[in-house]
Amino acid sequence: TILVSLQLANNEVGTIQPIGELIDRVRTGSTARIHVDAVQAAAHLPVDVETLDADLVSFAAHKVEGPKGVGALWIRRGAAILPQIHGGSQERYRRAGTENVAGAVGMATAFELAAAERTEVVPAVTDRRDRLRTALLDLDGVELTGHATERLPNSLSVIVRDISGDDIVIALDLEDVACSTGSACTSGSTEPSHVLSAMGYPPAEARGSLRLSVGRTTTDEDIDVALRVVPAAIERLRDGQARLDAADGAGEPET
Repeated sequence: TILVSLQLANNEVGTIQPIGELIDRVRTGSTARIHVDAVQAAAHLPVDVETLDADLVSFAAHKVEGPKGVGALWIRRGAAILPQIHGGSQERYRRAGTENVAGAVGMATAFELAAAERTEVVPAVTDRRDRLRTALLDLDGVELTGHATERLPNSLSVIVRDISGDDIVIALDLEDVACSTGSACTSGSTEPSHVLSAMGYPPAEARGSLRLSVGRTTTDEDIDVALRVVPAAIERLRDGQARLDAADGAGEPET
């Protein structure tokens, strides 16, 4: 093993990983380089690359409302990597081609603003997320996925049993509520979430995943709408599924 790549926070269920413990385990008896994906976490958590004790740390601008298509890779001095693109001397010969200066400046500004606003934004986002979380977990057959407390402030991921997450997404889209069944990386996949599968959820339950996110621009009024719409949509879909199941059962021959 020459490289171990770890997420500081999972981009689907929002769990903040015990990254220090994981890095210590890798360092014990191993010379592997360690990469930490801090993309999802950096918008909400202070990230100190020295404290992380990683060799490589990656960031992306769009997670802090910066420009899309630009990111950063921090490389510890002495950690040699092969060039991504050969040719010119840009990026210290690691990636040839004209640098995206405007994107880099936009990313730096976005991170500066996110850091300056963090003490105000994170508590407000957490409170709004928790209002929505409480309402959903009060419903029968709804279970939180990911760690109960060690999680990003904006993420709410649940399993809704007995109905499909895709059906919930369609129902909520009609109500102008944006949601998903997983991360944007898997938006084109019809398979159950590999994250939930790795956590031990069987396919039937993993297909009932629902992911809602709260952001800096989310208002209390937005949460009020979601509190009214989301539980009602779930109950409506369950009633419809129950009627379908009853109709299918009525047509079966007696044995």
